[in-house]
Amino acid sequence: MREYRKGEVGELFEQLVEVMARLRSSQGCEWDRAQTHESLKPYLIEEAYEVLNAIDVGDDDELKEELGDVLLQVIFHAQIAAERGVFNIRDVIEVLTEKLIRRHPHVFGDAQGYSYARWEEIKAKEKGQKRRTSIGDVNHALPGLSLARRVQENAAGVGFDWTRIEDVWSKVHEEIEELKSTKNYEEAEEELGDLIFAIVNLSRFLNIDPEAAVRKATEKFIQRFERMERLIEMDGKNLEDLPLELLDRYWELAKERNEK
Repeated sequence: MREYRKGEVGELFEQLVEVMARLRSSQGCEWDRAQTHESLKPYLIEEAYEVLNAIDVGDDDELKEELGDVLLQVIFHAQIAAERGVFNIRDVIEVLTEKLIRRHPHVFGDAQGYSYARWEEIKAKEKGQKRRTSIGDVNHALPGLSLARRVQENAAGVGFDWTRIEDVWSKVHEEIEELKSTKNYEEAEEELGDLIFAIVNLSRFLNIDPEAAVRKATEKFIQRFERMERLIEMDGKNLEDLPLELLDRYWELAKERNEK
């Protein structure tokens, strides 16, 4: 990694903005010109998850590239907004910079030390809201596991949390038993939700991101299933024709091959 001179990043950023403006122009790319805020939504989500994957695998080169792809989405949306006459990339940067300074009075002001309560008060004031609860402003747009973890972290930030991991384990086992005793769909749905919520709590105490953990488990299943399918094909058989008992044997064989 080379150091950059003062002003160099600004020059590169301006070049990037100009490239996007060119792509969206009449002399640009048909695909880029056709995009809207709505059409780009899945790409932003996809790029964000690819950043997470790069972090998970520890590939710095991939992380560098994927962060660039996320930045591309920001530039893309800002350019579309500029064409609509509502805001541009300068406005985005200005709002972000002001917010960072405003929300860190212990760094840029006279406040002493970080305070979660003060952070939430500043956020509520920005939105013209009165703080209704100490749990803070809940982002309901987050995926389920991430939402559960964020709410639990917010509650823990004001002291509402388990003190021992043993109690968390007990809660998980309690929720399993309650799920096993349900009598209908509605009860099962509620108790399954409580169990997942308790497991997310456990993930916090283990310092594990539940979203990343379940993605890794899913990838492991996919790889093992594909290995099992190859073993079946090597024996001249079709997966769809085999009984579950024999599929279980191939599954265990695929698992053993992976461990070796």
